[in-house]
Amino acid sequence: MASFVSHTTIDCRNAYALSEWWKPVLGYVDLDDDPNLPGHTECAIRDPETGHELLFIEVPDPTPGKPRIHLDLRPRQGTRDEEVERLRAYGATEVADLRGKYGPGTGWVVFADPEGNQCCILRSLGEIEAVGAGS
Repeated sequence: MASFVSHTTIDCRNAYALSEWWKPVLGYVDLDDDPNLPGHTECAIRDPETGHELLFIEVPDPTPGKPRIHLDLRPRQGTRDEEVERLRAYGATEVADLRGKYGPGTGWVVFADPEGNQCCILRSLGEIEAVGAGS
């Protein structure tokens, strides 16, 4: 018998603000039976297509140093570069631009959310199919 991932939990300082920041980035929505409200110390959002949930939990001291996990994101539509510009416009902080690291048409861009949690913007599936395998 195997387990399945119920949700991904992110420790943070402000669960409501961070869940609100991530909703438009991912296209996630509030849970039907548990809407997020200012002041909530636990806020969950879900992907309306897959049901995957992110749970933001306020903790007094989020783990110091570099987090050991982060989100790798692929654009649902458009290209990696369009998604990079969308996140920049939304106020994400660019950490590293690794586009082309493994040759033309490869690589990713690393961003941080308002609390410093990192995510990578990868090429879309269409871009991978058009250019070939790799990130």
